[in-house]
Amino acid sequence: MGQFIADGDADQHAQPRLLGHQGADAAQALFTIGLAGGASQLRFVRLAEPAAVGQRLGEHVLELGRGATDHLQGCAEPVGVGERGDRRVHLVVGVGPGGHRGHHRAVTVSLTSLSHGAGCGCKLPAAALESIVAGLPAATDPAVLVGPTTADDAGVYRLSAEVALVQTADFFTPIVDDPYLFGRIAATNALSDVYAMGGEPRCALNLVAYPLATLGGSMLAEILRGGHDAASAAGVAVVGGHSIDDPEPKYGMAVTGTVHPDQVLTNAGGHPGDALVLTKPLGAGAVSTALKRGGVDPGVMDAAVEVMCALNAHAAAAARAADAHAVTDVTGFGLLGHLHELAAASGLAAEVHASAVPSIPGARELLAGEGAVAGGSRRNREWADGFTAWDDAVAEVERRLVCDAMTSGGLLVAVEPGRAPVVPGPVVGRLVAGEPGTLRVR
Repeated sequence: MGQFIADGDADQHAQPRLLGHQGADAAQALFTIGLAGGASQLRFVRLAEPAAVGQRLGEHVLELGRGATDHLQGCAEPVGVGERGDRRVHLVVGVGPGGHRGHHRAVTVSLTSLSHGAGCGCKLPAAALESIVAGLPAATDPAVLVGPTTADDAGVYRLSAEVALVQTADFFTPIVDDPYLFGRIAATNALSDVYAMGGEPRCALNLVAYPLATLGGSMLAEILRGGHDAASAAGVAVVGGHSIDDPEPKYGMAVTGTVHPDQVLTNAGGHPGDALVLTKPLGAGAVSTALKRGGVDPGVMDAAVEVMCALNAHAAAAARAADAHAVTDVTGFGLLGHLHELAAASGLAAEVHASAVPSIPGARELLAGEGAVAGGSRRNREWADGFTAWDDAVAEVERRLVCDAMTSGGLLVAVEPGRAPVVPGPVVGRLVAGEPGTLRVR
């Protein structure tokens, strides 16, 4: 946080247009709130208590930018807007009595601080969704090959004897502070659903919720560029999109793919004895939560970003080559949540070997304490406790890892054990006869 002393001369004042407001309202200290990574708007607010800014303005920067100053208990009000070329959001506030001599404080606000959660951890609780979706009418069109009844990764609709559409949509709040990487991760995550169904993604639409007036266009351009680059790497055309004004940034894609109707991979085809192969390590939820709550080792963050930006195209091709019986991707409901859905849809139970589950380097260390456990991961744990038997020997850190609210995770592939080496990744468990959807973690 930097400071400077401003005098009363307009040509030496950092924001000359504030002088009139300072004189009229006896406001003195100026606060600049900067958003790292890319925006161009400058907004000024008047504060009754400087302490309120340092403690709470980062948390409420979007509401302030939109004039919702009551979120700071009435202590702030906008007094002006200006432009900046440094790709940061700056909110400047005047505080305190007396002349034009005061203080200027700059605070950089991270992109993740603008969201109430991070990535797929913002999903609605699975336990609540189950009952809501169960009450909806089932599709009766015979061309619907996969609908919502089995909680699969995407819908599949047959167009002809040779072609079926695979359709999905996925979006979420920022999981990293870099807007380009946020866009790339969100797009990679959305594309994954098509790969999990055995399909090839073909085209996509951008889904944008964004406070343009507050954050400016440059950050949004970076988010969209990241999404475009992920789609391009997958051979996917971005053909349009839809946007709404929203004080909390969100981004993702609606993706359309194709698959032969006889080659659809679902989460409902598992066989007793199938090996369960996981193609990416877990722990992105823990890493992003540690980032949001105060920081994480750059090497750990880089490792998590690399995992989240990796397309599941190769893993999906390997699953098809291995004649996989069932596939799902592991995202916001955690390994146990998505395995529960796969096992239930297949009419089977499952076992997981906790020590065999791969993790992003540093994730297990973060999960040794409570500070990196995301809210979505806690909800996953509460849900999983209803269908999971835990061996006493399973350490708490392992329990947290298998419930981690993953973003842009890998594929979980159920395959005949002899074919498991064809799929990249370790065997983390198996499907067994038993009450459908029940799990045991050893």
